[in-house]
Amino acid sequence: MSASIDLGAAAREHFGYASLLPGQDEAVSALMGGRDVLLVSPTGSGKSLTYQLTGVLSEGLTLVVSPLLALQADQLAHLEEAGHAAGRISSAESQAEREQVLKRAGAGDLSFLFLAPEQLANPEVRTAIAALRPVLVAVDEAHCVSAWGHDFRPDYFRLGDLVDELGGARRPRVVAMTATAAHPVREDIAERLGMHDPLTVVTGFARDNLALEVVRAVDPEHQRRLVLDLVQERAAATEGHGSGLVYARTRKGAEMYAEQLAELGLRTAVYHAGLPQRTREEAHAAFTEDRVDLVVATSAFGMGIDKPDIRYVVHADAPESPDTYYQEVGRAGRDGEPARGTLVYRPEDLSLGKFFSATVPRRKDVEKVLRAIDAAGSTDPREVTAACEFGARKTGRILNLITLAREVGAIDDSAGPYATATAVIDRAEAQRRLEDSRVEMMRGYAETDRCRAAFLVGYFGEQQEDPCGLCDNCRAGLVEETAEVAADAPYRVQSQVRHAEFGVGTVTDVEEDRLTILFEDVGYRTLSLEVVEAEGLLQRA
Repeated sequence: MSASIDLGAAAREHFGYASLLPGQDEAVSALMGGRDVLLVSPTGSGKSLTYQLTGVLSEGLTLVVSPLLALQADQLAHLEEAGHAAGRISSAESQAEREQVLKRAGAGDLSFLFLAPEQLANPEVRTAIAALRPVLVAVDEAHCVSAWGHDFRPDYFRLGDLVDELGGARRPRVVAMTATAAHPVREDIAERLGMHDPLTVVTGFARDNLALEVVRAVDPEHQRRLVLDLVQERAAATEGHGSGLVYARTRKGAEMYAEQLAELGLRTAVYHAGLPQRTREEAHAAFTEDRVDLVVATSAFGMGIDKPDIRYVVHADAPESPDTYYQEVGRAGRDGEPARGTLVYRPEDLSLGKFFSATVPRRKDVEKVLRAIDAAGSTDPREVTAACEFGARKTGRILNLITLAREVGAIDDSAGPYATATAVIDRAEAQRRLEDSRVEMMRGYAETDRCRAAFLVGYFGEQQEDPCGLCDNCRAGLVEETAEVAADAPYRVQSQVRHAEFGVGTVTDVEEDRLTILFEDVGYRTLSLEVVEAEGLLQRA
């Protein structure tokens, strides 16, 4: 990139921003210099401007891979408001509309093209886009790429190979963006996407305007009353000065709370994946346009919310992981003004997290997919699905598990289908253990007497120097000053260790008396430093 380009001035000229936020300058500079970039930055920190500004300055087509239509629609509207031509290929458009978008892109009339990963997996669409020679590929919600990620999605798994096919001899630059990725997840994203000499930009997970708190419920009725009372209190305090979000784990719970809060006089909308698309779009629009005071939703509502004045987020139940919780509670206070995040916690709710964990496939189903691979003579999901009796989603998940087992060296092709199926099932069980360990880390967050912000920051592999002073534990005087980790301490964040039983892992958090490690085979484990040292449990990997 030419040193004469003033990125701040370019952001003002093309998008009307007064200045760049932390990480944006560094990320755009690296992309303009030809490097790939992995940007890990909290919700509301302006990750999208990174690809938007790079795309405008690159004077070519930018392809944006994004998982949700609502997210795509928000970003399309933002680009068009700023005067930049953008289009979309999705299930929401007719075949004629998709063809027209590709025609405009081919004529050079579009600067940005949005699509979901399953669209890119379509060979016809991919061939058409490859002919357009995109100069930049932006992967939003990039944690979905990683099998280590909390929201791993099969449609994202092959993105690296698919991107390779787009550029011919000259692969487009790639920027991967996520709000939630611990260090091992970052490494997996970069490897999975085939990123070249990637620069990882992490802007920090701490939020100095967000007060976190946990309220303990003793039974379901107490929990229900707590949620209703808390939301009423928060809504009254923010009336006319912002809005709120209430998250429930189930569709039934979301509908129940929405109905009861409406009966209490609050303008309320409900949102979950079981509602018609038109109903969900209306709920999203009503929230964005301040026609409702709050939305009660499942985790299906979140990506694509570009609303800076959310003053409070109340979780009616504990989510399945700190990753999910951080992402959802982080939607409060994006304007930098004070905001609150409250978890109404009943330990029994954590069983829902384990209930919703990915299932381990049956041996006979894995063997059927293996036979379909042989029959198709290919591992392409579409071809294997055509040769298999399962649907694309189930076939795709088993195919991904086969690939993962092969990558870790667990499959011996000469050992036969039974041994291969065993390796695949072992891989699936490891994934389930990882998800279950995240549930236990959520329990740790809810029950800790540590600074809650420090707990979350530590979970993502960073050290917070001082207590936040805002959370309920800090306000109650339960939190002591953070002890500094000595430079010669035996275990440091992001160091690799080996445990005799748990295998290889990465240290994600170090406290005065304990450390948390993400192990490749068993997920997160928190170990007593005293026991570790007394028993010699860890070695450097």
